[in-house]
Amino acid sequence: MVKYLPFHAPDIGDEEIEAVVATLRSGWLTTGSKAKQFEEEFAAMVGARHAIAVNSCTAALHLALDAVGLREGDEVILPTMTFAATAEVVTYFRAKPVLVDCTPDTLNIDPDAIEKAITPRTKVILPVHFAGHPCEMDRILDIARLHNLRVIEDAAHALPARYRGRMVGTIGDSTCFSFYATKTITTGEGGMITTDNPQWASRMRMMSLHGLSRDAWKRYSAQGSWAYDILAPGFKYNLTDIAAALGVAQLRKCERFWKIRERYASLYREGLCNVSELLLSPVHGDVQHAWHLYVVRLDTERLRIGRNEFIDHLQRQRIGCSVHFIPLHLHRYYRETYGYEATHFPVASKAFERIVSLPLYPKMTEDDIQRVVTVVRELIETYRR
Repeated sequence: MVKYLPFHAPDIGDEEIEAVVATLRSGWLTTGSKAKQFEEEFAAMVGARHAIAVNSCTAALHLALDAVGLREGDEVILPTMTFAATAEVVTYFRAKPVLVDCTPDTLNIDPDAIEKAITPRTKVILPVHFAGHPCEMDRILDIARLHNLRVIEDAAHALPARYRGRMVGTIGDSTCFSFYATKTITTGEGGMITTDNPQWASRMRMMSLHGLSRDAWKRYSAQGSWAYDILAPGFKYNLTDIAAALGVAQLRKCERFWKIRERYASLYREGLCNVSELLLSPVHGDVQHAWHLYVVRLDTERLRIGRNEFIDHLQRQRIGCSVHFIPLHLHRYYRETYGYEATHFPVASKAFERIVSLPLYPKMTEDDIQRVVTVVRELIETYRR
């Protein structure tokens, strides 16, 4: 039987295993010097002044919104084409997530839709770099400056990505990254916030560990003191040294991982570019795509099967795939709470019915990519109208 090709598998080598074992043997398992090292190396890599390591991108988004002073009744503009976390953190403040549609090509947030959604209550624009393709950040920043709004980027997909020569992580007011198991580098669960604002960095660092005074995590070390002060009611969002050790090792492979992803994306493009029933992932000329995901869209009017049946066929051929995302406005909570309907966001609604994320990760081989290409082409030929 042909082997099952999973949608994703992390690339963990001896370096990661040795780093984690060394941390376990050190006797210091929670937030400590390894987390600090991870922050410093991450900040240096992206070119940001400050980096705060946390236990998820969700935590990162929550802290970033807290730092800019989001309050009850405020509004945050964000794309409907995203995962639950992007909007749910807004509700933590009793603020309102204001969903907007995406552009037809990249499926990133539509700047025209942002402008139309701004009200006197708008406080933040929260763009998501879908699949790893950077959003139109110059336009978004221009809109933000015109209306005195903050820009917090959800870059869960976007390491390492560039926009017009600038690293994602240095463009908006703050940027939030994910190191979940499926991301371009992983700590199992984890996240990072970057910013050039020292006041926000200090606030986020404090709030990530119960609102305790600076460096309270050192209180159990030889350099620390048992005394600490609570400066604000904070959260339990710190990243452990065990996870950070994994992160440091992964970060040092980030560029190599990206080159493999880019190579595999080009093989998908070469193998599928002449299949007229497929719309492939685009890349604008002024960006570096991180290639967290490789998303294709089916022209279902020209096929005798829909997207769900297409995925079922791939699974029967022992190829894993997924869908990114079910847009937020289609979920019960957002329909019932805010009255959203499918017709409110026609681009995202139409795309959702057609999108399929094909497997793309460094542990794959070129033969794996070619196998996916072959199966996809055969499926299209079989069910072409």
